[in-house]
Amino acid sequence: MRKMAWDAGLSLRIESRATHGYHIGEPPDPRTIRHAATRGYDLSPQRAKKLAPRDFTEFDLILACDSGHYEILESLAPAGTGAKIAMFRQDGNDVPDPYYGGARGFDEVLDIVEHECARLIRELR
Repeated sequence: MRKMAWDAGLSLRIESRATHGYHIGEPPDPRTIRHAATRGYDLSPQRAKKLAPRDFTEFDLILACDSGHYEILESLAPAGTGAKIAMFRQDGNDVPDPYYGGARGFDEVLDIVEHECARLIRELR
């Protein structure tokens, strides 16, 4: 999203957070980095960060990639900030987990992410 927004001439603060403390400080999975690089996205500098209560006030929109995380975000949202939470996919469906789809799973997820990011950029304009 960051690269696509930049390419569209938008200045947006875009961050990624986890709802659990797993892998905090670690880079993305090497397969994710490799597949993203084939499309011109450099994910190697990214490090996992955990969602913090201040994120609900600092950001205008908080997107969940699946319904389980949507529910977690709702439970963590301070009073008055729940309206900022939405599903990443416009159709409300979960983004599939690429780790269960083999090599093609990563490409399928990137297809979905690119499509939804392009939609979000159009809406923001």
